[in-house]
Formats: sequence, structure tokens, C-alpha cells
Amino acid sequence: MVTAETEALHAQAQGIDAIPREDAALVLANGQIAAATAVRAVAGDIASAATALAETLRRGGTLHYVAAGSSGLMAAADAQELGGTFSIPAAQLRIHMAGGLPTGVEMPGDTEDDTQSLADALSGLGPDDAIIAVSASGTTPYTLEAVRIAKSAGARIIAIANNAGAPLLLASDHPILLATPPEVLSGSTRMGAGTAQKIALNMLSTLMAMELGHVHDGMMVNLRADNIKLRARAMGMVARIAGVTDDAARAALETTDGDVKLAILVAAGQTPGAARTLLRTTEGNLRAALAQIN
Repeated sequence: MVTAETEALHAQAQGIDAIPREDAALVLANGQIAAATAVRAVAGDIASAATALAETLRRGGTLHYVAAGSSGLMAAADAQELGGTFSIPAAQLRIHMAGGLPTGVEMPGDTEDDTQSLADALSGLGPDDAIIAVSASGTTPYTLEAVRIAKSAGARIIAIANNAGAPLLLASDHPILLATPPEVLSGSTRMGAGTAQKIALNMLSTLMAMELGHVHDGMMVNLRADNIKLRARAMGMVARIAGVTDDAARAALETTDGDVKLAILVAAGQTPGAARTLLRTTEGNLRAALAQIN
């Protein structure tokens, strides 16, 4: 039997509606901070899962984010950022949210029990793929069914839950337990549990990108520069990493059609062709490519 910490009463919740709103606000803030610190304890688990996800993408597999309710919103937010931030191809990403992604302000609660659509949605799942299943309770039928399907297909399973011993964690290859304290609003996992989930998901995808060579000295060198702000950021990265002027960086980006990694190597003295060969040799790792020419 799972002890549902996510359903327990918070020690400071008694009478919270009757105290001054500023005091209540501090209780809420401290609840969020306490939840966020739970992620520290599983940094190693998140790193291991991130390596597995990077291997999935290298093999040409697809990452499937699966969740319901507020966990689904956290998962979808992470997945939808991967294209613009790290240029992960859309063809390698899928979002499966119970009831579908909401287009309005209402999100029905009964959809987390609806598993009928998953058989079709995950019908193409195979050993090269991975699913990231997220559920605060770790008992949501929608995510458990997705894990069952993934296991039978031989896909890798990364699970994020907030209750120790949850079935979702026990059934996964890479369990990530976010042991968040009880919510200030009992059972309202959009709060502390959701905050911890967002941090864990962001860490997971960012570490995956590091493993793929898409991060260099804290810079997103594989971003898709498709607006004024990002084009300026791309120019700054090329100038800083290659040690050239803004004009030289801009010229290199024009030569490489905005490809930041290629532009850095071109600005460092390589021809576009040689730069492409270097990146193929290093599987897209810019640091390794720069090491070969310095």
C-alpha cells in the first residue's frame, strides 16, 4: 500500500484561511521552496535517465511524454521547448496527455482514468523509443497503462512520481522519486509536486542536451535562431566561443545559414565543409570538434 504524501495534511495548513493573507502567502512560498529542494536528492537518477534519453535520440528513436492533469501540463511545457531551445526534431517528440492538450481553461479530471486511446497512440512504440511518464501519485491509470504498453514494446521507461513505492516508479527502468512534503492545499499537486516535476523535467532535458553536445559553457549552441532576439544571441555565442568580432560572427552565421555550431568552427578558421566533417566525427559535440583544431 502506497503512503500518499501528496494527500497528507501540511503541518501549517490548520487555520491558514483565517490568518493574515501575507502570512498565508509566506506559508505557500515556503511550501514551494521545500518542494523544490526535493530534487537535489535525485540528481544522480535524473542524470542517468538523461543519458538514456540521449541514447534514444542518437538511435533515431522518439521520446514520448505521458501524463495527466497538472503533471501533463508540466510534461507538455518541457516537450514543447525542446525544438526551439535545442533543435530536437519534432519527429522525435510526442506528447500524450490524458484527454488531449487543453485548448481552453477547462481540464476535465476524469480523463486520467481513460486509457482507451493509448493503444493507438503508442502503437508504433519500439525498443529504440523511450517514454517519460509523470504522475504525482504514481498511481494514475493513464500513465500506468502507458508503462505497460512501453514495457511490452521493449521501450525505455523513465518515471517521475512524488510518492515512495508508487507502482509507476516500481515499473520503470529509471525511477525518479520527488519526495515532496504534503501540499499546503492537501492534494493540490499543481503546487509543490508540480514545481518539483517542472524542475526535474527541465533538468532531465537539459542534461540530455548536454550529453548530445548541444550545450557549451552554459550556452545553447544548437538553438533554432528564428527571431530577432535569438539571432542576436547566436551572434554573441559565435563571437564569444570563437573569439572573433560581432561582424565576423555575423558573417560566419550567414555562411552557415544560421547554424551556430558550424558558424563557430567557420569563425575559428574552418571551411564549411571541414566544419561539417568535424561535427560528424564528434557526433555534434562542439567542444570535441574545437579540441581537434586547437
